[in-house]
Amino acid sequence: MLIGFLVLLLFQFVGELVVTIAGMPVPGPVVGMVLLLVALVLNGSVPDYLRIPSEALLKHLALLFVPAGVGLMTHFGLLKQDWLAILIALIVSTALTIVVTALILNPSAKKLHKLTEDASAGDDR
Repeated sequence: MLIGFLVLLLFQFVGELVVTIAGMPVPGPVVGMVLLLVALVLNGSVPDYLRIPSEALLKHLALLFVPAGVGLMTHFGLLKQDWLAILIALIVSTALTIVVTALILNPSAKKLHKLTEDASAGDDR
């Protein structure tokens, strides 16, 4: 499990380095997650030493939102000032996420359906 946590932290660190060096306006952990995704896609699967600690973190995901909630309450004045812009950004980003997910999922689902049909047709022979 320790190796898995180390890998996750290394990808977060590399993401922070990339953001700092490139001056990107994106959080380092997000860049690290994208790099980890690319590495896992290239690998073709998730190794057990990474899957087990990742699943353990996901079980306690709600606890990871506590600091963000505390930060929101600490900066409630700013939220009160800019509530309309925040609300619009949330609505637009949510709608955009749903649209992009649908656009990606639809062709993927069709391809998966075709593969399962081909596999079942091969079983009938």
